Amino acid sequence: MSFTDRELQCVDCGATFTFSADEQEFFAGKGFTNDPKRCTDCRAAKKQERGGGQGGFGSRRQMYPAVCAACGVDTEVPFEPRQDRPVYCRECYNANSR
Repeated sequence: MSFTDRELQCVDCGATFTFSADEQEFFAGKGFTNDPKRCTDCRAAKKQERGGGQGGFGSRRQMYPAVCAACGVDTEVPFEPRQDRPVYCRECYNANSR
């Protein structure tokens, strides 16, 4: 398949940016079917907003206090606990998940 440079408009800032043939080939190779929606600057800003775009590495994720349903120890979990579901500390979770 032959790719040619295309001009796209950023949904955030409205600027026109080039979606190069090389980028299109890369996207196709990864199985991506949608064109990028943001220019390079807005993409970088969005990535920074989400925590650096490193999958959470380097930034601390939101933790919530909880009491382990098995041993009663105070702990923290990366999700907001619900009253209808038990929450376990790391040790109890690992012991029960095997």
